[in-house]
Amino acid sequence: MIAFVSGPVAAVAPDHAVVEVGGVGMTVQCTPGTLAALRVGQPARLATALVVREDSLTLYGFADDDERQVFTLLQTASGVGPRLAQAMLAVHSPDSLRLAVSTGDEKALTAVPGIGKKGAQKLLLELKDRLGAPVHTGAPLPQARAAAPAGWSEQLHEALVGLGYQPREAERAVEAVRPEAEAKLAEGGTPAVPTLLRAALQSLNRAR
Repeated sequence: MIAFVSGPVAAVAPDHAVVEVGGVGMTVQCTPGTLAALRVGQPARLATALVVREDSLTLYGFADDDERQVFTLLQTASGVGPRLAQAMLAVHSPDSLRLAVSTGDEKALTAVPGIGKKGAQKLLLELKDRLGAPVHTGAPLPQARAAAPAGWSEQLHEALVGLGYQPREAERAVEAVRPEAEAKLAEGGTPAVPTLLRAALQSLNRAR
């Protein structure tokens, strides 16, 4: 098992990054939140999980070991493969997922593309005793792990399309969260793509 990769970032795309390890470029599939923290030419260390299939080897990357562990545990539920597990972590932090499962929050799970009401109910039953309790009890749940660079709207649009939404749907969702992003800019801050992504997905879920 490849536990982690460490080295300079050679490239960043909407759904993956390339990290140079010993002169070899390793393609690592990551969530938008993890990708937002990476900068081309800067060193990075990503916890990883290697998914082996008959016709492919896919390396998934995570901001930390906790995220990787939740990624692995999610796949113990029937019907959850690596792509759906990654989509769940794109919408929710590990503790947000633990909280949703421990409290039976069906709505939180249906905010993930590809999970309907029946699927959410099934996941709540199967994962109830597997994810454990939230780690950061009594403290705000971690949302954005890093500030996004300029061009938040483009990054958000690409992330939504990468999650399976049509370009027009993605455009509507970007416009829905634009006031939040502009308010952050007015304060002198930088909009965080992971936080905006969660808000955008919630707006899309309400529009269904």
